[in-house]
Amino acid sequence: MLRPGCLDPDADPAQGDRGGQPNLTAQARKCLERDITALLPALRGFARFLARDQVLADDLVQDAVLRAFNAIDQFQPGTNLKAWLFTILRNHFYEQARRTRREHAVMAEYADTGQAAVASPHAQSEIADLQVLIFRLSPLLREALILVGAQGLSHEEAAAICGVPVGTMKARLSRARTQLVAMAG
Repeated sequence: MLRPGCLDPDADPAQGDRGGQPNLTAQARKCLERDITALLPALRGFARFLARDQVLADDLVQDAVLRAFNAIDQFQPGTNLKAWLFTILRNHFYEQARRTRREHAVMAEYADTGQAAVASPHAQSEIADLQVLIFRLSPLLREALILVGAQGLSHEEAAAICGVPVGTMKARLSRARTQLVAMAG
């Protein structure tokens, strides 16, 4: 979340603004850029679960951050910056998937990649097993599980990112957990 006083919606009102939105002051823009940079690890983690590939995830994050910086004047002060960035990243991922029409092929291709940096071989094995199970979930269920479970977002925030009602997000999360238990069974 943004630091208090980071954005002043009354400062530097519009000259050549978009849709009546005030332009950000240079100080507010710099502060917002710092906050976006601080969220890079969370964005990268979410991108890795979407893309299943470190390199592709890094590219997704880079593209999403560039889009965010280009649209920084569209950010609404007082809203959740993390949710805004996750939405940009998610939309960019699905835009790429639609454009290439290979979403399922890409997901299957990267299902067994990614090694955890854990000291214990037993822990590595358990993480690898969990990762395989998570990637066997449908993309929508996996997304719900990662947003709420791994990223620590609320059901409301995850629902806003995915553009679905809160009840739908709760149902997806419940189905994801149930399927994981059944697969691990």
